[in-house]
Parts: sequence; structure tokens; C-alpha cells
Amino acid sequence: MANSKYAYVRNYEIPDPLLPGCFLICRLDGHSFHRFSDQHGFEKPNDERALKLMDHAAKDVMAAYKDIVLAFGESDEFSFLLRKSTSLYNRRHAKILSTLTSHFTASYVFHWPEYFPNTPMQYPPSFDGRVVLYPDDRSVRDYFAWRQADSESSLQPQSFRTHSVGLPGQRSAHINNLYNTVFWALVQRGGQTTTEAHAKLRGTVSSAKHEILFQQFGINYNEISLRFRKGSVIVQEVTPPDNGPGNTVFPQETPGETTMETKKRGKTKTRMEVLHCDVIGDGFWTERPYILSS
Repeated sequence: MANSKYAYVRNYEIPDPLLPGCFLICRLDGHSFHRFSDQHGFEKPNDERALKLMDHAAKDVMAAYKDIVLAFGESDEFSFLLRKSTSLYNRRHAKILSTLTSHFTASYVFHWPEYFPNTPMQYPPSFDGRVVLYPDDRSVRDYFAWRQADSESSLQPQSFRTHSVGLPGQRSAHINNLYNTVFWALVQRGGQTTTEAHAKLRGTVSSAKHEILFQQFGINYNEISLRFRKGSVIVQEVTPPDNGPGNTVFPQETPGETTMETKKRGKTKTRMEVLHCDVIGDGFWTERPYILSS
């Protein structure tokens, strides 16, 4: 019945192909996760279980969509980089955004019991998303530097890092991790109210926050888990082909091995890795040129 008299309604569908020759970055954010984290008793200031669950969902998405070459997550958000040459769903904006968002959400719900075995889900979480085009390598690198800088020392989604109100003059859903760490130390270990903790930290610079942590609570912020300070970087690490003795560039046939087996042994292999490392400097990118390669 595809050519029935009703088929004309398809003319109302608007084509939405994304511009070719550009990198695609899809960023997903937890919707109202301040409330969700509060309802499910997430630990403050950081809940490692929740962050690991986010990593798991992101890995599932990367495994399903091979054109995703990099993912970065912090708090209740994850960003996925699709290679410049991707033709996924003919680069249809709505199709890419809806499938990645739904796949991530479904995986988050599916794996919840593994990370919160004693906490039944009270209501289903949801994530919103957007796809942004980036024209060149520099803008892609700057995007991920921006997200990691946000994770380390600028405004930060509070869902896994706090459940307090935001700083005066800032969006209540965002607070930086250093501030958050000091804030909850003052509340949980220093016996201050949230209002008193906000007042004590108002206008302080980073060095003062470091000093409060160390002098009052014996906490060296630089020794806090890199997961909390750097976020999660998920990549398909390239492993050199198994070319036998000497690891020669071109695999050599060994006795009893077929030509097909030799070619298979010489193929580049990848393995998915979750890292907690710096992506702002050059090192990460120069060691992995294939991420931005066409």
C-alpha cells in the first residue's frame, strides 16, 4: 500500500542531511539528573558507580556504531565523535541523534542493576542530545579540551557531584568539581550547613580551595581519582598486527599457514579502552593520529 492515496503525507517530512566533510559530535546529557541522583541516593561529591554505569552505556554505543572513534564523559554527559567520512544513516540528523540517544538510554537502564544492585530504579531516566558539526581537527580538539576543562575546573553538571543548589549567579545545575569537593568536605566533615559552606567559598580562588582541603581535612586534591578530575575517555586503541618473529611490517607466511590466515594475522586490531587522561595537550592526539584521520 506504499502508493496508496495516503502516501502523500510523506511530502511533509523534511530532509535533514548533515553537511558532508565535517566531523559529527553527538553530546548526550542527563535530563533532570539532579532530581534523579537525589532520588536514588547517589554518593556525594562523586558517585563512582554512576560514572562507571555511564561508561558502560557509552561503550555499548561505541560497539554498536563503528564510526564513533572517540567518546568523552563527565558527570551526566557523554560526547561521541563520529569520523568526518561517516555515512551513518546517510548522515540524517534526526536518525543519528535519536538512535544514539535511545541506545545510550536503553543501555543505562539495562545495566543499572549491575552497578546499583540494592537500589531499585524508582523511575526511568532520560537523556537529551544534540549533534554539532565541526569543520576541522583543531575545532574537534578544542571541543574536547573545553569539555575536559569544564570537568576539571569550570562549571560542572552536578548530578553525580552534588545535590546542592548552585553558586549565586550560576546555573544551579552546574558547579565545578574542585568547588564541589571542598563544599561537601565542609558540609559532611566540617559540620557546616550548605549556606555556610557556600558563604565560606564565595569568591575564593583555586589555591584557597586547595588549602582548605589540605589544611582542614588532609585532602590533597591532586591525589583524588583521575576519573573525577579528568573524566572518562573511551577510544579504540590500535594494536600492532601480529606479524610473528621480528614484528615485520608485512606478515610472512609460516609453515602450514594459508594465505588467508597470513593476511588475517597482519590486519590491524583494535580494543576499546576507558582512560582517565589529559586530552587538552598534544600528547593524546599525537599518539593516536587515527582518531582524526579520514
